Amino acid sequence: MALLKGDKAPDFKLYNTDKQEVSLSDYEGKNVVILFFPLAFTSTCTTELCEMRDKISIYSNLNAEILGISVDSPFTLGKYKAEQKLPFYLLSDFNKDTSVAYGSLYENFMMGMKGVSKRSAFVVDTKGIIQYAEVLENAGDLPDFVAVQSVLASL
Repeated sequence: MALLKGDKAPDFKLYNTDKQEVSLSDYEGKNVVILFFPLAFTSTCTTELCEMRDKISIYSNLNAEILGISVDSPFTLGKYKAEQKLPFYLLSDFNKDTSVAYGSLYENFMMGMKGVSKRSAFVVDTKGIIQYAEVLENAGDLPDFVAVQSVLASL
């Protein structure tokens, strides 16, 4: 099911790398950029998340929090977050429920892997409404960060 601009963003409860539950509803009153990514420690995912790390001040100035979500375990994500010095939460969707709710799950990925998050970007406004949705079929592509920032600037 594809989520579109104007849809209510599905709430979720996922564990972060500190083994604490994080919900989208925890961010009511803030804009949130949700980034689904296929797998930690892969080249395109690292490029994507480091781009966000390196431009974190832009997102902070736009009253936006960043949440990265993948099907990796919280333990794998913890090592990855530390290695890449990522200043935002990485959340484990190990059971894939959130990826499915956001229409962001590859049934079949590469090397026979099944059920991996699709690279996707969503902007959720302060009221929990999706203002931008981009779900990429090709895991080698990156989200349109300029469009994400433009949407945030318009909110």
